[in-house]
This record gives sequence, structure tokens and C-alpha cells, in this order.
Amino acid sequence: MDSDIREILVDEQQIARRVKELGEEISRDYAGRPLVLVCILRGAVVFMADLLRAITIPVTIDFMAISSYGNNVRSSGVVRILKDLDGSIEGKDVLIVEDIIDSGLTLAYLLENLRSRRPNSLEVCVLLDKQVPRKASLPIRYTGFTIPDAFVVGYGLDYAEKYRNLPYVGILKPEVYSEVQS
Repeated sequence: MDSDIREILVDEQQIARRVKELGEEISRDYAGRPLVLVCILRGAVVFMADLLRAITIPVTIDFMAISSYGNNVRSSGVVRILKDLDGSIEGKDVLIVEDIIDSGLTLAYLLENLRSRRPNSLEVCVLLDKQVPRKASLPIRYTGFTIPDAFVVGYGLDYAEKYRNLPYVGILKPEVYSEVQS
């Protein structure tokens, strides 16, 4: 798998250090308040597992699965909820844990959907913020890393369900996915 990677953008040590910092910041900001972490499957599961261990306050977790990519390298713009939350978030402080934000359309849809469920607060923690023009204005409270506009995999992010288990975030070589896109 490493041979399919053009460049490592964020290495394992950088990720560990930043996740620890985010956990400390979240713990301070929500001190004395129960927090619900909502992991967006599947890409954010590795990030959330590490973030959860870095948070020192009581938290509960829930999961949503949303699709807007399929096997493409760009979001289709059509968002489908594949798995909804198991519990109610009404009156609760909620932190969405997401792997990557690019156009913002998927997250904008998700925020609108979750706001309608009347949480006490609704914030976003994202591992990777891709430097591309946003198609939606988004309130990102916590950001791990800002990255260039490139197709990245690793640390939970995939291409056609591969590369999620890489311990770093890297840029996938274009030739790996160009045949599928043709």
C-alpha cells in the first residue's frame, strides 16, 4: 500500500500530538458538561477512537454513516444517510467528529439535519480541512490539520475501501485512481 502513496502529508507522530492537543482543548471547553461525540462513519472512526482516549471528561458516543463519495475522489453532492443515530441528542452538547471537509456540502446537510433535533449545542471537530473553495459556510470549532487540495488516504480515509489502516495521511498517486475515473 505504501507504494501507492505519492507523499506523506501528516505523519503518525504529528497526528498523535495533534489529537492529544485537541482532546485537551475539548476537555477544557466542555468541563462540567456531558458531551456526545458523533462519529461520521467510516472515515472518522480511527480519529474518533484516538480522540476519545485523549478526552478526560465524561463522554458518550454515537455513530452516523453518510455517503456522498461512493468510489469517487470528489463528492457527488448527493448526501444519503446510511445509518442514523441510535439515541436522541435533544438538549445535549454534541460534537461531530469528521475525517475531512472539502466542499462542505455533506457537513452542511448534516448540521442542518442535526440542528432540527434540538441539541443544546452542536460543534464540529475535523481531522483534515482541505484548502478548497467552500460551497457552504461551516462553523468548524476544532481542526486537526489544514491540507492542500489533493486526494488523501490513511488514518481512516479510504479510496474504494482501501488504505484506511495506514498510520499516516498521504496523497494517493493519481495513477492509482485515474483508471477508475476514466
